[in-house]
Amino acid sequence: MAPLTVGTMYERLKDVLQLELLGSLKGLDRPITMADASGPGLVLAGYVGRFVEARVQVLGETEVTYLRSLGEVERKKILRLFLSYPIPCVMVTKGLELPTGMEPEAKKAGVAILRSQLKTQEFYKRITPFLEAEFAPTTNLHGSLADVFGVGLLFTGMSGIGKSECVLDLVERGHRLVADDLVMVTRRGTDVLIGRGHELSHHYMEIRGVGLIDIPKIFGIHAVRQQKRIEVIVVLEKWDALAAVDRTGLDGETMTILDVQLPKITVPLNPGKNITVIAEVIAMNHLLRLGGVHAAESFNERLKDSMQRKVDLGRYLQDDDE
Repeated sequence: MAPLTVGTMYERLKDVLQLELLGSLKGLDRPITMADASGPGLVLAGYVGRFVEARVQVLGETEVTYLRSLGEVERKKILRLFLSYPIPCVMVTKGLELPTGMEPEAKKAGVAILRSQLKTQEFYKRITPFLEAEFAPTTNLHGSLADVFGVGLLFTGMSGIGKSECVLDLVERGHRLVADDLVMVTRRGTDVLIGRGHELSHHYMEIRGVGLIDIPKIFGIHAVRQQKRIEVIVVLEKWDALAAVDRTGLDGETMTILDVQLPKITVPLNPGKNITVIAEVIAMNHLLRLGGVHAAESFNERLKDSMQRKVDLGRYLQDDDE
């Protein structure tokens, strides 16, 4: 992935942030390496001890008013100090006029100034999600992602196990394809994983013996979606009569992707098994668990209560005999 530059950000956000380009055009080539935008703080007062120079620097009404309050000599000194650092760019909000001498100093330092018409708070609301998305941890996984009853199921397993065929059957039953074969995963925040397909291949599927098929053209645009949160990992594997299989669901397994733990369900495949219906049940069972209903735990509690009642009855009869 190409590094994010000030010029790229300007082209992508100039309408969203209502940007006007000032300062140095050379500054458009500067890289942006952090997912943060913030005011320079005490740097404008001459203290640079804790200055994070890699952040996009934002000047609101407070910073601009302060700079205007300085004398010409002092202002030029502060601006030269501020712009001497390898900052990505300076962004000025509310369409404020630049302090006298700021644009010439920015041109000398090779720093681009992007002026927004938005209020400072609204400016941060719009730029922060963009930067977080650009610098979010990402990975690529081999598998198929489907939206089943609103639950994102990521099907994984060895090549040829039947992941695509399973998702194709789910699509035919009214569910939606997100990505097949290659799933691009991005972490949002600390515990949300978003999956999508590659821009060139998403919404195409490879079915062995048939070839590539275009899902939205066959099943309609309602059969696909651009991205989906991944909530459950479904591992498809060949049936092995000697392998240990979770029969109750009490010992839930998990899989970690980008430092996020997700529930993992392993489904052994043998001839005649209806994996499509099983996938639907996995999705519905996940929704029940989100609502506080855990079938295996409920059954286990009923079993323990029944055993405890028999023990209590035995003690009562024993005491009665005595």
